[in-house]
Amino acid sequence: MHMYLNYARKHWTRVDENPPVGLILCSQPDAAIAQYALEGLPNKVLAAQYKLALPQEKVLVEEIRRTREKTANRQALQTAVRGSTKKPKR
Repeated sequence: MHMYLNYARKHWTRVDENPPVGLILCSQPDAAIAQYALEGLPNKVLAAQYKLALPQEKVLVEEIRRTREKTANRQALQTAVRGSTKKPKR
């Protein structure tokens, strides 16, 4: 995971983005193993227990809608910032 995050940060992350985050899904929680495996890494790696069932369809649809809205707002803001930093033509 650590190697993958280093590669992603160097080759895929844009200047205006936060560093990548690793997510490890565990079938059973074991705080001690997670602590010793991840402690001291300079990259942000998270561990979480996963669920075997998906949420209801309407919950997923709403989450997708909110995510799309946030993405559109972020893109509009980036476009506005880029437009305001252009030098006027003479």
